[in-house]
Amino acid sequence: MTRTILKVSGKDAHDFLQGLVTNDVDKLGQGLVYAALLTPQGKYLADFFLREDEDGILLDVDSALAPSLLQRLNMYRLRAEVQISETETNVYCGTGPAPDGALRDPRHPDLGWRLYGEKAGDDGSDWAAIRVAQCIPETEIELTSDSYILEMGFERLNGVDFKKGCYVGQEVTARMKHKTELRKGLASVRIDGAAPVGTDITANGKIVGTLLTQSGDQAIAYLRFDRASSDMQAGDATLQRT
Repeated sequence: MTRTILKVSGKDAHDFLQGLVTNDVDKLGQGLVYAALLTPQGKYLADFFLREDEDGILLDVDSALAPSLLQRLNMYRLRAEVQISETETNVYCGTGPAPDGALRDPRHPDLGWRLYGEKAGDDGSDWAAIRVAQCIPETEIELTSDSYILEMGFERLNGVDFKKGCYVGQEVTARMKHKTELRKGLASVRIDGAAPVGTDITANGKIVGTLLTQSGDQAIAYLRFDRASSDMQAGDATLQRT
């Protein structure tokens, strides 16, 4: 897990981010805020944690997405009085006793804490097992450019606020929340066997989804709920909804 910490500073930093991200930046006074940046069409671009800093707001993002996120934020900067830069701050994550200064991961209690400073990495926790047990998506595995955040469980993971007002992609996200029933999304499945991430899941000879992260006899799957059945296949493995 390699993370990059970007910094948004300047007198317009708060309002700038408030008009872009899926969660309410006003919640920063309560601790870490989990959020995403979307396309105008409501598709996922990046997910990250927001943290208050002495003279700005830090964005804790997967390093693979940091360059494109930095570019996109600069594209939206326009006349806003903000500066956006990469920092040398690191993040250390764990699930054991929290050290002084650590902040709770807002997605789920089982994900422990995040500590910002000089130390990088984690305490060796089995993150895949935790994510699979709680059906929590990971950047560039479950969360891809084809994702809609509500299908990825962002409401359950405290990653979206429906009362904060407008942000990029808000109209599509709100419509999915209020006017439709989700027909596709992440689900927990029991797996007998193994198959690579990205393997098609089939039922009754039809593709009904995609197999994603696996841990032991459990896995995360992206499913068409109306087509998924009690018995499904992914390569040589068999699956059942749990």
